[in-house]
Amino acid sequence: MAPPVHPVDVFLVLHDGPSVLLALRQNTGYHDGRWNLPSGKLEHGEDALSGMIREAREEIGIRLSRSSVRLAATVHHRVSAEHARIGLVFAAGSAPSSQGTPVNAEPHKCGGLGWFPAGSLPAEMSSYSADCIQAYLSGAAFTLSGWDA
Repeated sequence: MAPPVHPVDVFLVLHDGPSVLLALRQNTGYHDGRWNLPSGKLEHGEDALSGMIREAREEIGIRLSRSSVRLAATVHHRVSAEHARIGLVFAAGSAPSSQGTPVNAEPHKCGGLGWFPAGSLPAEMSSYSADCIQAYLSGAAFTLSGWDA
C-alpha cells in the first residue's frame, strides 16, 4: 500500500460585512461552473501564509500582508476513497484602500467574481469551498469534509 499523500490547499475567505467573495470556475476540468473561494495549492518549499498571499495576488489581484490574514480553520477533505486533501482556511477583511480592489486576474480559469452572503451561498457551489465557509462561520478549528461519519 502506498503511503498517504494529502496535498495542501489554501483558501481565502475575503469578507466585507456578511458577504464573502467567490470566483466562478471555468476551463479547469475541476468543478467548472461552480463557485468557490479564491484558493490554490501550496508550491514546493512554500509556507502556507506565503502561499495564501501569492494565490490572492494571482487570482483576485489583491495584495495581502502577513498581518492582514489569520488562519480560521483546517478542513480535511476527502475527494474519493483514494484521495484526500488538507485545506487551510484563511480569513481577511476586504480593505480596497490598502489591498486593492478584487478583480478577475485569471479570466482563462475564472468566469467572474461575486460577493455573496456567507449564510446564503449559491446552489452551484463547490462542496469543498462550502465546507470551508461553514467551518469559518462556525468557528470550528477543524472540520471533516466528504468523510462518512
